[in-house]
Amino acid sequence: MQPHIYSQSQHNIPQERIDSDALFVIDRLQKAGHTAYLVGGGVRDLLMGLYPKDFDISTSAKPEEIRRLFSNCLLIGRRFRLAHIRFGKKTFEVSTFRAGDTAEESLILRDNIWGVPEEDVLRRDFTINGLFYDPQSAEVIDYVGGMHDLQNHFLRTIGDANVRFKQDPVRMIRLLKFRARFGFAIDESAWQALLDNHLEITKSSPARVIEELLRMLESGHALSFFTLLEQTKMLTILMRTLDEECKNMGKKELLAYLHIVDHFHKQHADEKLDRTVLLAALIFPIIEKKLGKVSFEDVSFTTILKTTESILDPLFHQSFVQFTKRQRFLVEFILVMQQRFDLTLKTSKILPRLLSHPEKNIAIQMLFLRSHSHELLRPLYRQWKEASRQEAPSS
Repeated sequence: MQPHIYSQSQHNIPQERIDSDALFVIDRLQKAGHTAYLVGGGVRDLLMGLYPKDFDISTSAKPEEIRRLFSNCLLIGRRFRLAHIRFGKKTFEVSTFRAGDTAEESLILRDNIWGVPEEDVLRRDFTINGLFYDPQSAEVIDYVGGMHDLQNHFLRTIGDANVRFKQDPVRMIRLLKFRARFGFAIDESAWQALLDNHLEITKSSPARVIEELLRMLESGHALSFFTLLEQTKMLTILMRTLDEECKNMGKKELLAYLHIVDHFHKQHADEKLDRTVLLAALIFPIIEKKLGKVSFEDVSFTTILKTTESILDPLFHQSFVQFTKRQRFLVEFILVMQQRFDLTLKTSKILPRLLSHPEKNIAIQMLFLRSHSHELLRPLYRQWKEASRQEAPSS
């Protein structure tokens, strides 16, 4: 299989946007006689004029050979052997080129059969993620038509979509993720394969699915993503309680806070709301609907606690995605704390004991989201935010 090679003048990737330590890793691998490329989402983002969050590397070097070259290397995984090379807080994922049968429909449970670049690329998910970049020659190497699809804003699986989704059902989540993030059109066969195979997602690792969901809540495109989950019936599998409330309340009402979440993350690219706050933002509209109130200064603590528990119990115990006990505890804390904040509307008093609570800031983040949904709560948020700042030096 012959690749299409794109020169610097054709792709215009600015090398100054590539992390210098990633370039160092590739250079050392190549000088040791190995093939090594930047691969995947990092190449895609560079071609789109974005700043990549990750710089993944693929190489002909075996994991043990990578470890011998880098003292800061840690080999991880048994079923999927990878090298992590660390530079301070940064970690670069270095994978060895894989081979294997890409027509086999069963789940990929082990993937340590080494291969060459043209075999490795066939095991990747979408054509736009199947591009290699060689910093030494400044060439993009394309075996799968990824450049054409990227230029035409098109999402296409590498290989038969039905097979690829059965091999790794999380790819269906990723398809919706890229649709939400980039607005690209989805290949008709891939869309139909997702609709036909959406139940396959239950064969995935819940931890992987949860991580994809949480990353999308942080992405600035959460509203579009969760709308797609509901549209494709994936939401009813992953978070049945939310799907049921979508039908009861309507998507617009249930997902109202995600619009605010997205706006915040787009305006503050380097600052993320706490993940438990993001989960709380999915649930809070249900509480508002059940209690029929914007503020809860006249609602008893017992009432809001019972209402919160009636929502969290099925969400955390009857969903495919399984959250940790700590996440459950913190989400409940965030939600019931809103009633404590709202009491200020009636008493005009800040409760000092709340300011000393170690988790107060995540609860105040939720109040921030509420204040952007309901104008009457904005003075309340400013009051608590200022009180929290004044308390900080002595805490």
